[in-house]
Amino acid sequence: MQVYPNKEAAGAAAARDAAEAMRQQAAGRDSIGVIFATGASQMATLGALTTIGGVPWEKVLGFHMDEYIGIQPDHPASFRRFLRERLTSRVPMRHFLGVDGNKDPSEECRYYAEALRNAHPQLCLLGIGENGHLAFNDPAEADFQDPVDVKVVSLDDACRAQQVAEGWFPSLNEVPRKALTLTIPALFRTAKLIASVPGPRKAAIVRRTALEPISTACPATILRTHPDATVYLDLDSAAELP
Repeated sequence: MQVYPNKEAAGAAAARDAAEAMRQQAAGRDSIGVIFATGASQMATLGALTTIGGVPWEKVLGFHMDEYIGIQPDHPASFRRFLRERLTSRVPMRHFLGVDGNKDPSEECRYYAEALRNAHPQLCLLGIGENGHLAFNDPAEADFQDPVDVKVVSLDDACRAQQVAEGWFPSLNEVPRKALTLTIPALFRTAKLIASVPGPRKAAIVRRTALEPISTACPATILRTHPDATVYLDLDSAAELP
């Protein structure tokens, strides 16, 4: 874990490391797969990353982690919209494939998993939810040995409440109960994980991630087993660390 004075500094550091990883991975390759996260935790990172020069965007095959089932792509909480506004409209990415929450869920899971495997992504930008989830793998849904790469999940109340607290939905009743998500094994096949986790609302889960036994009760604890995972914190999110 790396701690910075504020979320902007943490995001800038995460972005610099992501840009360097993309440059290294692009050397001698026609394309590189990159998985992007969404949400408030990613705003500073993506804001910085899209302004860094020399990033080989023309080689990037972009993916994202999850999407609500039944949400329209122009809904304010749509993750496709988030990445369109904060990433793909700002850089000349070779291709971006979004998870479509309006298609048949089982078919979309199979289609997206196949595309992901064909791209062999080597870099993943992610966050940690207030309940410890990675992507939408909430504690009740997380499986460190998941046999599939993309699946349908039920979102727990803590996850749904976070979406309201961050301003994506006006009330809990409007937050979808189902979503599509990449599984933890799919995320962990990437060679490098860059996790941006700023803000006071994340302090308790950062402490749990660092100190609790590794288990699906706090899915983010599994980050400690990845050979190249770095968590970028600000002073607020690091406040409860020893």
